Amino acid sequence: MSSSSEELARLTDAFRPELLAYCYRLLGSVHDAEDQVQETLVRALFSYDDFEGRSSLRTWLYRIATNACLRALENRNRRPLPSGLGAPTETFDARSASAGSDIAWLQPMPDALITADTDDPAVTAVSRASMRLALIAALQYLPPRQRAVLLLRDVLEWRAAEVADLLGTTSAAVNSTLQRARAQLQQVSPTEDDMHEPADAGQRTLLDRYAAAFENADIPALMELLHADATFEMPPQPMWFAGRDRIIEFLATRVLPEPGRFRMMSTAANGQPALVGYGRGDDGRYRAHAVQVLTFAGSSIARVVSFNDPRLVTTFGFPQVLPDSARQG
Repeated sequence: MSSSSEELARLTDAFRPELLAYCYRLLGSVHDAEDQVQETLVRALFSYDDFEGRSSLRTWLYRIATNACLRALENRNRRPLPSGLGAPTETFDARSASAGSDIAWLQPMPDALITADTDDPAVTAVSRASMRLALIAALQYLPPRQRAVLLLRDVLEWRAAEVADLLGTTSAAVNSTLQRARAQLQQVSPTEDDMHEPADAGQRTLLDRYAAAFENADIPALMELLHADATFEMPPQPMWFAGRDRIIEFLATRVLPEPGRFRMMSTAANGQPALVGYGRGDDGRYRAHAVQVLTFAGSSIARVVSFNDPRLVTTFGFPQVLPDSARQG
């Protein structure tokens, strides 16, 4: 690689965190987003001679990334959460637990992957609110081009003319698309006006209390922590539960029959508190089981999405099997 290519690679790589956040919002998958960001940076490296400097390097990269993501979304269904597919589960059975194995589900995004080491607002355009799981799920209802326009205009705060230039259209068309996207998002996005996150210290306390209750199969403690109208989802299982009593019944009878079946490690995803869960095998070792993303409502837990896909754990920087020291900690 020439010195100029190395310099370009260094410059473009600095945009990786914000491009990853942007592609994730469009695609709903951390793995797909990583693939498209990698493709974007490779395309930039090999087509730099076509970059005539009429726009900033950042704008040029977003153009490549947007086109790459829109191509990836062609003939592809949206990535849902279980709550986006139908009514909550009333009766649990084995068939309802396995019926969604062929669905491409929404995935969580580790905060660590999109946190840039800079104070530049252009680079740290990712806000916690724009990464929240409920919003990412709602975005999946929009046609891909509407998603792109909404994100570029309302999240990244690009001017209509800039978006029009990127998409090869007019400012009037961009504004019209934006209005349609906002209207549809308003219809499908849940109201979270009362979902106020506690302060950092209170957030950590709630997370620790929930993790301890889960590890100890402490059903009364979980009952105390869950909001009366809480929801609990477990992709790739399509079933989901609404209401504290229904959730507790499911956890007590199907998930937490005894203490010590799970170990929970704190992390962060989608700007929200999260836990990496490990399940104990017959040999006593704890193997990757899930990533749980929590939504708080004041001093209680309003929503738990447990992504029961062990492959996601390594994306968060955790091992597939806990070392013996962690088993005892």
